[in-house]
Amino acid sequence: MQRTILKRTGGVAALALTMSLGLAACGSDSDSAETADDTSSESAETTPSESPSEPAESESESTDAEPMNFGAGCEGVPTSGPGSVDGMADDPVGTAASNNPLLTTLTAAVQEAGLVQTLNGLEAATVFAPTDDAFAKIPQADLDALLADKEALTQVLLHHVVPERLDPSDLAGDQDTAAEDVVTVEGEGEEFEIPAANGGELATVVCGNVQTANANVYVIDSVLMPEMTGGGNGR
Repeated sequence: MQRTILKRTGGVAALALTMSLGLAACGSDSDSAETADDTSSESAETTPSESPSEPAESESESTDAEPMNFGAGCEGVPTSGPGSVDGMADDPVGTAASNNPLLTTLTAAVQEAGLVQTLNGLEAATVFAPTDDAFAKIPQADLDALLADKEALTQVLLHHVVPERLDPSDLAGDQDTAAEDVVTVEGEGEEFEIPAANGGELATVVCGNVQTANANVYVIDSVLMPEMTGGGNGR
C-alpha cells in the first residue's frame, strides 16, 4: 500500500515539476518577446532624423560671416604663388610683402632701412602697405632723399605699422603705431581712408585684410607721411 502511495506521490510531483517548467519556459519566451518589442520600439524612437548636413551648413554660415580680403585693388594680386593672397599667409609680413608685385618699392624701402627682420619678428601687427603707384606720387627727388636718410625712412615706414592685428571691424579710429605716434583711420565695412599728409590728401585702402603669418595687411594708394621729429624729409 505504501509503495502505491509513493508511486502516485512521485507521479504527481513529477507532473507538477513538468508543468512548472513548462510555465516558466512560456513565461521566459513571453518576457523575451516583450523585451525584444521594447528594444525595437526604443530603437525606433531614438533613431536620429536624417539631418546630418545641418551642422555643416551652420558652420559654413559662420565661416562666411568672417571678413576676408576685400577691395578692387586685390585684383592686382597674383592668384597663385608666394605673392598671392594664399601664399602671403605662409610668410611673416616682411617676407610676404617682398613677394607681392604691387609692393616692390615698399620692399626696397624696408630693406634700405634694415627693417625686414624687425617686421618679421613682430608677434602681431597691422601694416598699411603703399603700392608702387603710391610711392610714384612722391616727386622723385624727394623720394630719393627719403631713401637716403635712414633715420627718416625708418620713421616713415614704422608710421605704417600698428603692433597688433586689426580686423576690419577694429580698424577705424586712432591707432598707435610702431613709430610711437598715431595714425587715424576713417570708415567702416570695406571702405577706409587715412590722412596721408599734412596737405589733407587721403590714402584709401584698395585691398584690405590680407593675411600674413604675423600681420593683417591693408594695401593703400598713398604713402602716409608723419610729422617728422628729426631732420627728415616731409612731402
